[in-house]
Amino acid sequence: MVDLQGKGALVTGAGVRVGRALALALGAHGARVVVHYRRSARQAEETVAAIRAGGSEAVAVAADLAEPDGPARLVEEGAAALGGLDILVNSASLFRRGNLEATTVADWDAHLNTNLRAPFLLAQAFVRQLGERDGAHIINITDWRARRPGKAYLAYIVSKGGLETLTRALAVTLGPRVQVNAIAPGAILAPVGDDGTYFRRLAARIPARRTGSPEEIVRAMLYILDSRFVTGETITVDGGEHLV
Repeated sequence: MVDLQGKGALVTGAGVRVGRALALALGAHGARVVVHYRRSARQAEETVAAIRAGGSEAVAVAADLAEPDGPARLVEEGAAALGGLDILVNSASLFRRGNLEATTVADWDAHLNTNLRAPFLLAQAFVRQLGERDGAHIINITDWRARRPGKAYLAYIVSKGGLETLTRALAVTLGPRVQVNAIAPGAILAPVGDDGTYFRRLAARIPARRTGSPEEIVRAMLYILDSRFVTGETITVDGGEHLV
């Protein structure tokens, strides 16, 4: 079992969906957790309550990561609340449909600001607060689509492709004190509003012949946190969807 006792962790977008599952898992393994949210205050507080009920420390911190000063303020507040951070999980993401013709400047900026600039600024602030500590981790949540892009989510795909490149660049820049890796999920949770029909159809064309669950991403995260020799990698967790 991965032992994270005494470690401070920040998970962005931790009030809902995959971010919530990652935050809960970190708390279950002994980490003290900063639960970031932008608008999901109730869900974030519920996540904090669940972590505390399991015996770990947690605090909810609001921040708009699309604002230039949002990431640094989030790290500063989180580090102050928990006495320092050792793990940063960039899970918050903007995901909107838009092909070449439909993507506006506002759409482009919104995706790049949230999905790429924010993780960069968070990493900057995270490293500043580390001081002399080592053995730290940054984990970026990307997407299998960054490797096999389609037409329908252009700005989103470009932002996630940039995040994979940022992962490798940070691994070189920050090693050996900080290991930097990424997880690229596939069909893990049905889109908001889907009654399950879309996911059932999707499973038929995935080599694994099923969709996943947040626990699949949790296991990948725990593997990374337990490793001392994996950095600059993207672990694709999609049942082979990127292959077909």
